[in-house]
Amino acid sequence: MSSRPEADDPRLGDLSEGTILHAILSRTAPATHTLIGPGDDAAVIAAPSGTVVATTDTLVHGPDFRLAWTNGYDLGWKAAAVNLADVAAMGATPTALLVALAIPRDLRLSFVERLADGFRDACDALAPGCAVVGGDLTTSDVLTVAVTALGDLGGRRAVTRAGARPGDVVAVAGELGHAARGLGILFGRFTEDGAPVPVDASRLGPGERGAVDAQLRPSPPIGLGPVASTAGATAMMDVSDGLALDAGRLAEASRVTLALDSAALGADPTGALAGGEDHALLATFPEGILPPGFRVIGEVCEQGPVALLCDDEPVDVSGWDPYRDWDSASG
Repeated sequence: MSSRPEADDPRLGDLSEGTILHAILSRTAPATHTLIGPGDDAAVIAAPSGTVVATTDTLVHGPDFRLAWTNGYDLGWKAAAVNLADVAAMGATPTALLVALAIPRDLRLSFVERLADGFRDACDALAPGCAVVGGDLTTSDVLTVAVTALGDLGGRRAVTRAGARPGDVVAVAGELGHAARGLGILFGRFTEDGAPVPVDASRLGPGERGAVDAQLRPSPPIGLGPVASTAGATAMMDVSDGLALDAGRLAEASRVTLALDSAALGADPTGALAGGEDHALLATFPEGILPPGFRVIGEVCEQGPVALLCDDEPVDVSGWDPYRDWDSASG
């Protein structure tokens, strides 16, 4: 919510595109590798290694976030973080973000200003030197934030999902299951007649507040992506749709079976396997290699009849699917 009086916080529908863009861009910082920034038809970003890593992700009001639960700042932070994590999962250092916004006309100017603040602060905290360098702005009945992230490998090789080998260890950096727990708290405690209502922080215990924060404002270990590549990671990916689903994807891409140890998954192994949106880094390393920040959760085996095992039992390779889970997410 804005602290400004409404008279000083105009609706976006009452402003020009130029005014809105100025409000956004005046709150962004320059990116380290920017040669030409906002103001032209396109930005120009240096790629010192000669290789550009690129990814894109879209957050849509309804299935991906709810304005009753999140504010502009947290939304900007999360939209940056989920894209930075994908760049890091390739072993690259994020260099720039391009942001396309489709915004309802009745939102206030303060919302997009705080959105820009969230993008700036997430980049400063998670990927120093990276920043928003351009994008697009249009109107829509449904608030949509689409981000393209660029990264540089710095002379390192790109780490894909397809390189895990039997005998490697399976490791993870970051938390597992916390964001899903936070989403469960939001749906279970902050709805009325099925509709989201604002979060009352006084109703959250210390652990619950951390889980809700992990859902609304994730902090993936972005800097550990390049560290893992340098250390010799054989495969790596961002855990965005739940460990079970994403570990299964890595196993299938590498044509191996991953055998996980539930004791290494924390106090709630089931939640760690099924939860999504933590944006931890899942990686495999040759035995004897484990960079700081990663912890071992299993091992890579020869390809078997199933892609994923936990305590030698088959695991259902399922997690968040925006098409299968659309009704439960947007209802």
